[in-house]
Amino acid sequence: MSISISEIRHPFFLGIGGSGMSALAQYLQGIGKQVSGSDRLFASPSEVREKLEAAGIRCYAQDGSGFSKDIDVVIVSTAVEDTVEEYRMAKERGIPVLHRSDLLALIAASRKTIAVAGTSGKSTTSAMLYSILEHAGLEPGIISGAGLTKLIRKGLIGNAAVGGGEWLIIEADESDGSIIQYHPAIGVLLNIDKDHQELDELVRLFKVFREQSDVFIVNRSHSLSAGLSTDQQLDFSADPSSEAGSVAMDFQQSGMEIRFRVGDVWFELNQVGRHNMENALAAVAVARTLGVSLEVAAEALRQYEGIYRRHQVLGNKNGVWVIDDFAHNPAKCAASIRACQPIAPKLIAWFQPHGFKPTRFLRPDYVQEISAALRPGDEIWMSEIYFAGGTAQRDISANDLVEDLRQLGVSAYFIEDRNHFMDAVRSHLNADTVLLLMGARDPSLEQFAQQVWNAL
Repeated sequence: MSISISEIRHPFFLGIGGSGMSALAQYLQGIGKQVSGSDRLFASPSEVREKLEAAGIRCYAQDGSGFSKDIDVVIVSTAVEDTVEEYRMAKERGIPVLHRSDLLALIAASRKTIAVAGTSGKSTTSAMLYSILEHAGLEPGIISGAGLTKLIRKGLIGNAAVGGGEWLIIEADESDGSIIQYHPAIGVLLNIDKDHQELDELVRLFKVFREQSDVFIVNRSHSLSAGLSTDQQLDFSADPSSEAGSVAMDFQQSGMEIRFRVGDVWFELNQVGRHNMENALAAVAVARTLGVSLEVAAEALRQYEGIYRRHQVLGNKNGVWVIDDFAHNPAKCAASIRACQPIAPKLIAWFQPHGFKPTRFLRPDYVQEISAALRPGDEIWMSEIYFAGGTAQRDISANDLVEDLRQLGVSAYFIEDRNHFMDAVRSHLNADTVLLLMGARDPSLEQFAQQVWNAL
């Protein structure tokens, strides 16, 4: 279907409460469209609904009640089935239906776009880059998968901003193959790790992404991404011996702060982990191609406030730090664990896998990565796999991963119902421990983290 952003007047979002959908809805509302949408979660009170309505977006329960006559296009995500009432009504009326990624591609084509790709770090890198470009006076826009703290503090969901400048920052998602729809002015590749698909297929997708990017910047610290480089002077690396254009040196972590230097300029961030150094370095490399100096980038990142559920610190109570993180694939879980280890001598990680198929696909990788990351004395706890619905084959349990880890000598525990986690783990906590909560896709994880914090 051929359509342009200028032709859209009254879009309706099915599943508007999701992080990706709400960002697109806010962006369209911000450029003058009359946006409405529904979500099955809106049958109950919803903070997301309140914030969307505060932005002028009309929100409804997913029952057809908000499907007005002026709607000219319907936006859906992969999670929306064609049996949903508004989907059926759109088909009956002959209203065009666009997938979320199709709409993002249309938006990206309407502006000078920086598309951030990779199996880990897209949201954080996008947020860091947004902070740098905004500090430099370039007034960028952003469409992100996570809320930026600096925008959330303004009462927003925080995952979208139109901006008054020419540049738009987006995340290019490889998990559903939609990455090949984008033709950005600048494409960024952070890393390639096994996640939703096999490595060969991921490399194929990223190669297409490279060919469709006017300028391509890669992380030369990762061998697979380094192999797709087009110009090493544009690239970045955490390897001090690298000849990339932007190289990080002298990495240090002290508690919840990291520092490193690029050339003679020191960068200091209120973040944890080497992976966040690489994310920051990626943002710096992109900013340099736009003429932003290292000094300005360093000033911006000193003020960077982070994003929602990415090593989000709930606080310290009775000597226990509680940290909530979006980590959900093997490489992310391992990186998250390692990032938190310098904070305290003992780490207890809790993880809720999501989806039976991805858990089955990644089972050996979870076991390998998590066992290698944990120190003697650290522990990993898991609750049962989060299932969003559908007809998946339920032939694997989180307990299977726990048993695999135990066979390797890891202190691993299964607590099927996460509501019993705090009762079970309490005797394992001491006065100098990090309690790291990991998981994704489940919209109630934020509430669970708050429950854990309250129960300490």
